[in-house]
Amino acid sequence: MKVYIRGSQNSVDLAATQHRQALPAQHFYFSFTVLWLNMYRKSAPADVPMISKCTYPAKDSQGMLPPNTCKQSDTGEKVVLKKKVTLLRGISIIIGTIIGAGIFISPKGILQNTGSVGMSLTVWTACGILSLFGALCYAELGTCIKKSGGHYTYILEAFGPLPAFVRVWVELLVIRPAATAVISLAFGRYILEPFFIQCEIPDLAIKFVTALGITVVMVLNSMSVSWSARIQIFLTFCKLIAILIIIVPGVMQLIKGETQNFKDAFVGKDVSVMGLPLAFYSGMYAYAGWFYLNFVTEEVENPEKNIPLAICISMAIVTIGYVLTNVAYYTAITAEELVLSNAVAVTYAERLLGSFSLAVPIFVALSCFGSMNGGVFAVSRMFYVASREGHLPEILSMIHVHKHTPLPAVIVLYPLTILMLFTGDIYSLLSFLSFARWLFIGLVVVGLIYLRYKRPEMHRPFKVPIFIPALFSFTCLFMVTLSLYSDPINTGIGFAITLTGVPAYYLFVVWDNKPKWFRNFSDRVTTLLQILLEVVPTEQNSS
Repeated sequence: MKVYIRGSQNSVDLAATQHRQALPAQHFYFSFTVLWLNMYRKSAPADVPMISKCTYPAKDSQGMLPPNTCKQSDTGEKVVLKKKVTLLRGISIIIGTIIGAGIFISPKGILQNTGSVGMSLTVWTACGILSLFGALCYAELGTCIKKSGGHYTYILEAFGPLPAFVRVWVELLVIRPAATAVISLAFGRYILEPFFIQCEIPDLAIKFVTALGITVVMVLNSMSVSWSARIQIFLTFCKLIAILIIIVPGVMQLIKGETQNFKDAFVGKDVSVMGLPLAFYSGMYAYAGWFYLNFVTEEVENPEKNIPLAICISMAIVTIGYVLTNVAYYTAITAEELVLSNAVAVTYAERLLGSFSLAVPIFVALSCFGSMNGGVFAVSRMFYVASREGHLPEILSMIHVHKHTPLPAVIVLYPLTILMLFTGDIYSLLSFLSFARWLFIGLVVVGLIYLRYKRPEMHRPFKVPIFIPALFSFTCLFMVTLSLYSDPINTGIGFAITLTGVPAYYLFVVWDNKPKWFRNFSDRVTTLLQILLEVVPTEQNSS
């Protein structure tokens, strides 16, 4: 059974798989829904898509549906994700997602595990270089595998569907909703900070503002790719201004000779063998986000040129900004005071900026909002691609007929994020699954090495020396192994949650002979969602 949405070239194949039979009851149900919607929309403007029925073509002798026989759209425009991510927008996605609340709130994790100012600055620099190595590996993958989806797509290409499904399963159910809720909570807290200077901010107020911020991000990403990218550029400039507000007074302090905190910079408390690797773990977490441009590869203009350029420019800016920001902190705050502070940027601003320090929480909130926006924009493409490959419900691979956004893949995160915001212990959940991110990133880079030997003929317009993926993948897998040793309980729980993706894969993907009632229910839900959301399957470009 097929329906046609006027204004698109696509027909909507309502059968979840090609072998399903269209039942008379389904015809009646769908016809009634179409009739109701068309009656409701009689007064709608001409450009609002109306739903009309096509014929129900018979399947061929092999049970396959023939190509779409519906009319072409009046405009002739394909319903696809447009290439609207320019070089500047790509840079803003990377920088805007990497720079969140961490550099402004609590860089003390590295200092605690290194024991000295000099070693902490060394680790910040080393983590920036190591993150650049990982980003360069993803740049190679993004230029030779021109598909969106990031981690999921590269694992699928190198190691097959099972590990790729496990990656997207954990991302959809836990990691992304929890990560979005955490950064959103920071947004809610810091946007309210100037209004509650003399008292504690009520938790309910924080959660209400947080929920509002999440809603705005979801609506923004559902309505327009262009506006989402433009706002991301604006927020990225806000982040850089916030960093400059910290760096410039710090440079002035250095000019004045305020260098006492840098004397004997490498002298401090003894660091345990476990301390230095944990410091690197904290640093790599602060730089996390350099991989998000690879989630939207299909929307990048001239990806062979712009992906490597955007990654290199972004990582240089972020690394220099992070190191100079930490140097600025130490011009006004001692190492002991920094460890005791829960919001280093606020403490720093209160000492050097006077009444202007009230602006710092606002900039932190905007920084968090940028990370929220960039994360949702990028990760929704992973769900879109996974659905296109048959690993998630087919509705998630559909595009809004006018706005050309992956609307279902964006809003699927909304109920899960709100649920975690109000009911879950989000921070514990993230600690359970923090190792999963580095496990799969390490696996992706191992896959790059594997593809060098498995598919040597693959066109690689950008290619990194082999020691870079070797070093980076070793570091990632070393951190994962270390987490199993240093925190076996939380890591073990996270590992168990990750493994639930294995039976889920066989239940939802491999098992094709599902009961008829389940198939009927799935078809009806997909039909109704298509009509309500005005979405259709995307048309693949010939290239």
